Amino acid sequence: MSHLSPALLSIGLLATTLVAQSPAPKTAPKAIDPANLDTSVKPCDDFYQYANGGWLKRSTIPADKARFGSFEELADRNRDTLHAILEETSKRTDWKKGSIEQKVGDFYASGMDAGAIEKLGAAPLKPWLDRIEAMRGPKDLAKVLAAFHGARAGGGGFGLGVAQDAKNSTQYIVQLNQGGLGLPDRDYYTKDDAKSKELRTKYLAHVARMMVLAGEDPLDAGAHADAVMLVETRLAKASMTRVEQRDPQKTYHKMAMSELVQLAPQFDWSAYLKDRGILKLEAVNVRQPGFFKEFGALADQLTLAEWRSYLRWHAISSAAPYLSRAFVDEAFDFNSRTLNGIPQQQDRWKRVQAVLDTPSALGEAAGQLYVKKAFSPESKQKMVVLIENLRAALKEKIIALPWMGEDTKQQALKKLAAFGVKVGYPDKWKDASKIEVKRGDFYGNIMRARAYETRHNIERLGQPIDRTEWGMTPSTVNAYYSPTMNEIVFPAGILQPPFFDANADDAVNYGGIGAVIGHEMTHGFDDSGSQFDADGNLKNWWTDADKKAYERRTDLVVKEFDAFKSMPDQNVNGKLTLGENIADLGGLKIAYAAWQKSLGSMTAEPIDGYTGPQRFFLNFAIIWRNVIRPEAQRVRLNTDPHSPGQFRTIGPLSNLPEFFTAFGCNDGDAMKRAEDVRPSIW
Repeated sequence: MSHLSPALLSIGLLATTLVAQSPAPKTAPKAIDPANLDTSVKPCDDFYQYANGGWLKRSTIPADKARFGSFEELADRNRDTLHAILEETSKRTDWKKGSIEQKVGDFYASGMDAGAIEKLGAAPLKPWLDRIEAMRGPKDLAKVLAAFHGARAGGGGFGLGVAQDAKNSTQYIVQLNQGGLGLPDRDYYTKDDAKSKELRTKYLAHVARMMVLAGEDPLDAGAHADAVMLVETRLAKASMTRVEQRDPQKTYHKMAMSELVQLAPQFDWSAYLKDRGILKLEAVNVRQPGFFKEFGALADQLTLAEWRSYLRWHAISSAAPYLSRAFVDEAFDFNSRTLNGIPQQQDRWKRVQAVLDTPSALGEAAGQLYVKKAFSPESKQKMVVLIENLRAALKEKIIALPWMGEDTKQQALKKLAAFGVKVGYPDKWKDASKIEVKRGDFYGNIMRARAYETRHNIERLGQPIDRTEWGMTPSTVNAYYSPTMNEIVFPAGILQPPFFDANADDAVNYGGIGAVIGHEMTHGFDDSGSQFDADGNLKNWWTDADKKAYERRTDLVVKEFDAFKSMPDQNVNGKLTLGENIADLGGLKIAYAAWQKSLGSMTAEPIDGYTGPQRFFLNFAIIWRNVIRPEAQRVRLNTDPHSPGQFRTIGPLSNLPEFFTAFGCNDGDAMKRAEDVRPSIW
């Protein structure tokens, strides 16, 4: 799950003291399929293999995917539902002009019109490339970047957006963020191992080929690619690492306009901000000051030719997936085949649908059509019950903590009670009325939708915080916690088997979506989220003694995951994945406690030979199962704050006494870790 920003259903303090009981299902669906298990493995030695070995043995990765597992299986089912909606909607041309159906249908039809797209070739790029060619000096850089950033048409350099002020969550603030790289992470430019060098060589060749497709002389493309690498390498070396950025204190540097100018005086900030629609900048959070100091130096030191090469590349790479076949194939060859080992490109309809189903106005427009078919009021109500049961369980856990003092406990309980909750889909949908959508203009439709989103983002400045906004579309198979909103959000897309089934056995639901709910709740108290208070402000609410006690426990989590070897030459990065690992461990414990409490005086009877606790833990393992390509695994180990699915299962369970009891684990079993090295936080 993710940390994102952006209230559908707010639950007050009183509700945290109540635990609703769910009646036992009359006929429990068979959630645990014995064919998916590998009973030749002892559950206490490798529970991931025990629970999923049969499935892993017969599962293959589809040719158009980097990974395949429970998330992808459900995403495919959701995609099929949305695909049927889009096909049906796009076939009609008599929808009322401006209606959701007209915009969604025409957008999809434009993306499926391969003939029109092919005929255009590189033509959609021409206005952007002409703008770059018209640059006459460093002063033009600000205006070109403003145009590109405002349209989300590439441009590189850095990112600007408007978001909640982390230290004053009732206000929006302009945020500047490092960026401008074409490879997945800064380390791809700085590491000197053989794999990194080989990848950089392939990247240079890819950049050159793309530039030739866009009309450059092949004799010049190589030198221009070298210029791109020069600029990106300097930006990469000035960038903060992903681990460093996990600490919100390190990415909060509030400045006045004069201080920003002093930090990077070589760049024309006044011209840039004016063209972005920001006429008066009272404050800005410069998330990585060192990066922007270097960016300012580059604005002055690079030649006009170097800037042109760099900007052309970012314009081309941004547009390539939506242009003619030659561009699409070249982009796929490097970004998917080389980086992630994916041998086959997705069908066109899948790619078009992915462009449409993003957290933009059109993504929510499609979402309105999706939820009518895929999400029932009964499912929403049962989710509310589950969430409140977990909130109550976490409350009891906090009250009983032996290592946390009373003052800190009261602040933690205040924060828990203040959690906002969103389930299924927004109460208030984004307005798509101002986005012009035309058949036969796929690239234009994308650009107009993106431009609308960036304008909408900038227009939030000075306005009250909009607590109705969502950071994911309804069909998304994911969930998130927002520290500045202090809310947990669960799209309709994830509220389906194996995560959730309104008719399923409670043990299975709590082991699936219950663990997901607990995961997102625990993000409010992970190493990063714990630095935000009940109002969503970056403000310390811990006593020094309690903070030290907490860090001693989280240090054990880092050590545990650092020891997991995911590839022959690479382990999991315990510091990069710390927040997600804390959330997995806490979420599992809270979900189990909530399930036990929901039983009341009842007993979870065995089903198909498995006790209630066993079914709980089996479904927990099922939701994390996946098969992944080695290339994709390497990218994720370098960039993804989530641990591989195998260790998201083994790690938390190796620390849980309730698991040991459920499967009769003994001292000496591989997954029963010694008590003195077990992290126990909540």
